[in-house]
Amino acid sequence: MRWACLLLPQLAIDGVLRRATDPHAPIALVDGPMQRRVLHSVNPAARASGLRPGMTLAAVQAFGVACALVPYDACEAERWRQLLAAWAYRYSSQVSTDLPHAIVLEVGRSLQLFGPWPEFERRLRCELGELGFRHRLVVAPNPYAARVLANTHASLAIDTHALRTALGQLPVERAGLPRELSHAFSRMGLRHLRQVLALPREALARRFGDSVLQHLDRLMGESPCTLDWYKPPDRFEARIEFEYDVESSQALLFPLRRLTADLSVFLAGRDGGVQRFSLWLEHERTHDSEIVVGLLAPERDAAMLFELARGRIEQARVPAPVRAMRLLATELPAFVPAARDLFDARAQQAVPWAQLRERLRARLGDAAVQALGWRADHRPERVPDAGSTMSAMPPVTGPRPGWLLPQPVPLRDRQLRVLAGPERIESGWWDGDDVRRDYYLIETSQGQRAWAFCIADDEAQGLRPDALMLQGWFA
Repeated sequence: MRWACLLLPQLAIDGVLRRATDPHAPIALVDGPMQRRVLHSVNPAARASGLRPGMTLAAVQAFGVACALVPYDACEAERWRQLLAAWAYRYSSQVSTDLPHAIVLEVGRSLQLFGPWPEFERRLRCELGELGFRHRLVVAPNPYAARVLANTHASLAIDTHALRTALGQLPVERAGLPRELSHAFSRMGLRHLRQVLALPREALARRFGDSVLQHLDRLMGESPCTLDWYKPPDRFEARIEFEYDVESSQALLFPLRRLTADLSVFLAGRDGGVQRFSLWLEHERTHDSEIVVGLLAPERDAAMLFELARGRIEQARVPAPVRAMRLLATELPAFVPAARDLFDARAQQAVPWAQLRERLRARLGDAAVQALGWRADHRPERVPDAGSTMSAMPPVTGPRPGWLLPQPVPLRDRQLRVLAGPERIESGWWDGDDVRRDYYLIETSQGQRAWAFCIADDEAQGLRPDALMLQGWFA
């Protein structure tokens, strides 16, 4: 087995930067009690200005750097780690978040699907870069060794034969041992882990306890893995709080894009789709506004989800300025990709029907786009209600127009040309609304094609143009 460790050294600040309107401006996370607030982490722009983690707010003010200060939220950082675990779940069924500040996943079986490790590594790093998270990526024969090796290596892949050598080069303070044990080994002159591994096991256990031997055995892969595996939840929830009140729908598009992109990552990880989700706009002095985004079929494409949600937000009427936005998705059915030909002849700029349909519903409203249905009745005025469906299509013997008029109207045209017909429709005797008509495919003097009828009269000789009633138009 081969295990990859994804170490996230700047997870909290990266989560803030990916939602910031200007991530290149100085930003720092602040932590600690109110009496002594210190910088928890800083972004590259703040570091370039001289700010460092651990500095007090008084020292920051002494530097005179215009830096945005954001409270550090450990729960928010853990939510980011869970999101990345959902992303990693698409590549491996064995993913764990038990080890601190990291995600480990078994990649030995994944190599058969995603190619050799150098190619697979490039794919993982590319997607992590698009998500906006800085990282270190190390592969080792067991997850514990991969985790400690990630403390000193940004990119490393070793096998079982090189494991002892790679671990032996680790500084003792970076080997995952408790701080007091690292200090004790340093006072004894033991600077690298290979010196600790060379000590007699009985002497180590007698002086420092069995926990040291258990840790070393885990690193060497001599003890079983006891990690808990990640299981994707059955719902998705994410929230973005704004620094100021937002009064324009255009200002909501940037956080909306981030939320829908995170939802897409979550759905891809669990190999599912979403058919309905809610956008909650939080206000300060009134109830939150809910905007429901419903789809006719499960989807998970980030661009499509954003486009649909954007159409809903632009049409919504918000009673007050928005302080935060929350996305909640609880209906997560299975996702079946659309079947396409191997040599798809669709034009590059053409929009797939499913995407076009949802975009029209988002822009025009749910009632503006309806599905076709069938009803076992030949009378045109008895067409099915919008959205109704039947299991079987009634037999049709002649052409039918795509546009039926609400009510038939007289067809006033003296230069008509009959293209087809008559086709008799005689039906409805059982419900008291019986009809007996002869239908014709007509071409008008202006070149339009119409579907018209006249009341059936077996005694009449030929077509009577003055008695024609227009039923519909052909495209």
